[in-house]
Amino acid sequence: MTIGKNFSRLVISTTIAFIFLCSINNVEAQSPTKNKYGLIVIDNIHDYKNAVAKDSSAKLVLLTNDVPNLKTDFVYATPQNFTHSILYHHPKPYALLPVVQALARVAADLEKQGLGILLFDAYRPYSVTKKMWQIVSDARYAANPKFGSAHNRGLAIDISLYNLHTGAPIPMPTGFDNFSDTAHSCFMQLSDTILNNRKLLRRAMEKQGFRQLSTEWWHFYLPDFSRKYNLINIPFDTLNEMMMEK
Repeated sequence: MTIGKNFSRLVISTTIAFIFLCSINNVEAQSPTKNKYGLIVIDNIHDYKNAVAKDSSAKLVLLTNDVPNLKTDFVYATPQNFTHSILYHHPKPYALLPVVQALARVAADLEKQGLGILLFDAYRPYSVTKKMWQIVSDARYAANPKFGSAHNRGLAIDISLYNLHTGAPIPMPTGFDNFSDTAHSCFMQLSDTILNNRKLLRRAMEKQGFRQLSTEWWHFYLPDFSRKYNLINIPFDTLNEMMMEK
């Protein structure tokens, strides 16, 4: 009788353990899940590493490691932006590998002209895009969470130029995040100096495959890539910690 009871208990315990392991594997197989818009959002390091293992070009890379003369001014890490609030903390300039490689070529060309890149934003978590849309629900100036932003995929950068010798930004049509016609890439009622500076930036970027957003002279992205890459919603602190572990 004792042997029979012990055997039964063993069978039950084994069965429970098997069911538990199967449930874990099933959860992992279904992860990451889609949000209410049907978009896959990578929001943890486990899913991020899995995505990179499948496609190395999905890896977020620090622009400062490969792009010479890069300066940063993360406006969204301060209240001095259109939301009047801090949208993220401890940012670093991350982007996907194709963006980093292309921007490195841009920077090398600009260096010959005595110019460097001033970066306002690169990768930004998907949660930030949702906050922005709540404040400015205008697709000309903010990304609809229904589709997500190229910034959330590490495919977009917001930049200007600065003089390598003086360190001062060169004149551009407007400041960053100016929601007026003056910021549009086709606006022409500007001085020749500013028009030439805007054209110089655009040509340098387009030479390496970037496109400029028509309503924002500072916004550039790699076209036809968004279909390939999922949205990312990993905070900067988590990304920074992961990078330090390497």
